[in-house]
Amino acid sequence: MTLERRIPVKKAVPVILIGLAVFVFYLYFFVGIPEIISIIQRVDPTFYSLAIAALLAGIFFHTLAWQYLLRPLSVKVPFKRTFLYIWVGIFFDLVVPVESVSGEISKAYLMTKDSGQETGKVVASIVSHRILGMIITLITLIVSSVWIVIMKYRLPVEIFNLVLFVASGTVISLIFLFLLCIEERITWKIINSVLNFAGFISRGRFKTASWRSKAKEALDVFRQSMGTLSKSPRSLAQPVIFTIISWFLSLFVSFFVFAALGYQVSMTTVIIVYSISLALQSIPVGIPAEVGIMEIIMTTLYSMFAIPIGISAAATVLIRLLTVWLRMFVGLVAVQWIGIKAFTRNSR
Repeated sequence: MTLERRIPVKKAVPVILIGLAVFVFYLYFFVGIPEIISIIQRVDPTFYSLAIAALLAGIFFHTLAWQYLLRPLSVKVPFKRTFLYIWVGIFFDLVVPVESVSGEISKAYLMTKDSGQETGKVVASIVSHRILGMIITLITLIVSSVWIVIMKYRLPVEIFNLVLFVASGTVISLIFLFLLCIEERITWKIINSVLNFAGFISRGRFKTASWRSKAKEALDVFRQSMGTLSKSPRSLAQPVIFTIISWFLSLFVSFFVFAALGYQVSMTTVIIVYSISLALQSIPVGIPAEVGIMEIIMTTLYSMFAIPIGISAAATVLIRLLTVWLRMFVGLVAVQWIGIKAFTRNSR
């Protein structure tokens, strides 16, 4: 069997091509492809190399944050393998159109299998990792918006509404995650509903009773692990610092891309567009990496901040080349390195 048959690459290709076609159509009629090509040809390789370095360094610190969340839970795996699992998670997030969920599942499976520890411990570290990222995103978005108000910069109504939408959505998501961590009854009801649904659609082939028992054990370990992390604030200091560094390095990817195009963009603009794009990309619409849709959204958002449409489109193309295609390529290499055959065989 080929790699494409074992993972959903083959099914994703037609959808990705359609998304790219839609973006090209948008560029042709609303921007001008010759203008974009002319702008991209003037890219400064030094600044674009810095954008690549910022991307890779951001993922490095993102991995460090997870590694230091695993330590208090006695999940001991070498950093190089944790780094590999992060890349596998990135690949599945980009290819499987259930943003963030597929990647987290793949990381949880691989880390549990490698460490020999209970699934609940690994899931607790992943949930904590996600919560840290969401809190930092929310804080930087709010601070940037307040800064714009203080500086009396006229924020477009559409952008203001999107900022409110993203901030509200992030707060709701955080509340939901905290409830899952605190209220065992709510978490168990959700798990039980999922298991019952799986048993219903499988017409009895899915062993609901067996999985319910395993899920109950995992939930108990998960709650204990979350308690361990919450009772040792010192152990959270390094993950918080690494997450903050990773977040700002992600922002510098866009900043350096604009610099490579010879255009000076404010960090406030980068933060707001990045935060909105990140939030919208987490909505599963059935398109791998939201190719086509996100490019149009990012180009439009940048242009709303009075950035010339040609520069906005060219910057978006170059940013997505790194955040989607480069990450997808490296993630695919990581998947092949681990051995996808063993992954799929053991997950059945």
